[in-house]
Formats: sequence, structure tokens, C-alpha cells
Amino acid sequence: MEREHNSSFHLPPGFRFHPTDEELIIHYLQNKVASRPLPASAIAEIDLYKYNPWELPKKALFGKDEWYFFSPRDRKYPNGARPNRAAVKKALVFYRARSPKGVKTDWIMNEYRLLGTATKSSKSKGAMRVSG
Repeated sequence: MEREHNSSFHLPPGFRFHPTDEELIIHYLQNKVASRPLPASAIAEIDLYKYNPWELPKKALFGKDEWYFFSPRDRKYPNGARPNRAAVKKALVFYRARSPKGVKTDWIMNEYRLLGTATKSSKSKGAMRVSG
């Protein structure tokens, strides 16, 4: 049974929040970046990089084995050019300790980023990503 951390997000019995990559990008990430209403308040907004993976389930609005978050995007190179693509998906694997002695864990984060929303500010309103 899925637990709920946010009493304002309810699904009827038998329904699950399990969006496809396309649904995450089109209905959630694009709307979030454009400050438009989301179809459901199912995705928490946190700075993912302030937490270890095992701390994230407590930060999610719901979920047992998968959790979804919006996270502000800090650019490594604030004035860098971006490729001409609509969105990008990147799989990130968590390692305990740093390379080359790091131990690979089972924690995987899929990061979805919209491209083409770049502005000069490294912390612009439109610089968000959704991770699941």
C-alpha cells in the first residue's frame, strides 16, 4: 500500500501515480517551469543534493519504491550553450565514497531536464528538473 505524506494528495483505491517519461516532461516539468497548474500535486520540491538517497523516501509526498521530486537546477557553467533538444533524461547511480574505491549501490535517479529554457541567471525561475 502506498503511504501518503501529504494529506492534500489522494488517489482513489486502485489508482497509482506512475507517469511515463513523456507524461513527466509534458504534464509536470513543462508546467512547473512555466508556472502553470499541475494535473496533481504529486511531486515534492526539494534540493536533492542535500540528502543521501536513503533519506529521500521521507521527503516524498508518497510512494513505496519510486519517488518523484522537483529540484532547482544549478548550472555548472552559467553562460554555457545548450544543445537544441526539447528534453533530456539522464540516469545517475549513487556510489558510497568517491571513485575509484566507491561502492556502487542500487539507488538510481532518473533526471529529466528541459532544454531551451536557459536564461542568464544560474538560479532562474525556469531552471527546474524532475527526478524519479
